[in-house]
Amino acid sequence: MGTTTAKRPWVPPRWFKRAAWRIHRWIYRVSDGRRGLKRPSAGKSGLLRLRAIGRRSGEERAVILAYFEDGDRYVTLAMNGWDDPAPQWWLNLCAQPDVVVDTVDGPRLVHGRAAEGDERQRLWAALGAHEGWGAGIDRFAALRSRETPVVVLEPRAE
Repeated sequence: MGTTTAKRPWVPPRWFKRAAWRIHRWIYRVSDGRRGLKRPSAGKSGLLRLRAIGRRSGEERAVILAYFEDGDRYVTLAMNGWDDPAPQWWLNLCAQPDVVVDTVDGPRLVHGRAAEGDERQRLWAALGAHEGWGAGIDRFAALRSRETPVVVLEPRAE
């Protein structure tokens, strides 16, 4: 009776991920926002642009993130391409949780927070059912030394 060991998932090197992120932001910018974002569809994640204020610089910072909808809320992961350090956008969001997201339907004011407890478990399971994160999400999360925050972006009043 042998034991099976889960194979470590393949993750592209950091330089490749950073280049891909830069290219994606460039496409969004040169197309004046006409390309680079998409709605989620059955089992597939969408793409939104999160605009937050830098906690040190005080300047607006933007990042494009995969997400899915949970009612009128957007859900994503603060996972930095599965690298161990927290993504800068997440640190900025923690410092100033009232942010703006751009979707194909236009900008929306939201308040960001980490899901906790039963809500986190439910949303984590839902993330695993979406293409892009998939059933192997737990194996990818194991690459990090800390729990991966499930980020909830809730609508806020203007």
